[in-house]
Amino acid sequence: MTGGREPPPAWLRELAAAAETMEVHPGLLPPATGGRESAVLILFGDGPDGPDLLFIQRSEGLRLHAGQPAFPGGAIDAGDGGPVGAALREAAEEVGLDPGGVDVLGTLPEVFIPRTGFRVVPVLAWWRRPSAVAPVDTGEVAAVERVAVAELADPATRLMVRVPDGRTSPAFRVRGMLIWGFTAALVDRLLVLGGWAKPWDATVVLDL
Repeated sequence: MTGGREPPPAWLRELAAAAETMEVHPGLLPPATGGRESAVLILFGDGPDGPDLLFIQRSEGLRLHAGQPAFPGGAIDAGDGGPVGAALREAAEEVGLDPGGVDVLGTLPEVFIPRTGFRVVPVLAWWRRPSAVAPVDTGEVAAVERVAVAELADPATRLMVRVPDGRTSPAFRVRGMLIWGFTAALVDRLLVLGGWAKPWDATVVLDL
């Protein structure tokens, strides 16, 4: 107990320590300058089927990432005080998350998404006191899902996707969602670092 509060579980503290120095894929390394600073919230909770992660599905009408599953997050505003404040604020605005029930463990190395020009700092956190979540603005967020880590690690949910320029990357097909791109790359690394990854058939490729 710390200050009368249960600390995050040992497995997540170990994952946070490992993730702080995780290797960034060369295609996601930030440039020396430029790009818009942003943050996403990687929120682990204790679900009915063990550890789970909070995802949003973006609405189809958006200009960027339309219809795509993602972690809650967005651009860092001047009043946020950095990535942690931005990730919590965005999650509150997008799904009604109560930041008071969240313990932040740290941040992961910054990555860059060339297609949108965002520099993204992933913020790793524990959902100590889960609150009800749902889309706040359906014009921005179409759905909210808590997906069990065991479901993401299931070889049956895993595949590769190929984008028009020929590059391939990991993906997950869960709850009627296709998680791919930057979000799937993060999930893939977290499964490995957390010791959850299982052998899967990377020859299954979906052309986007």
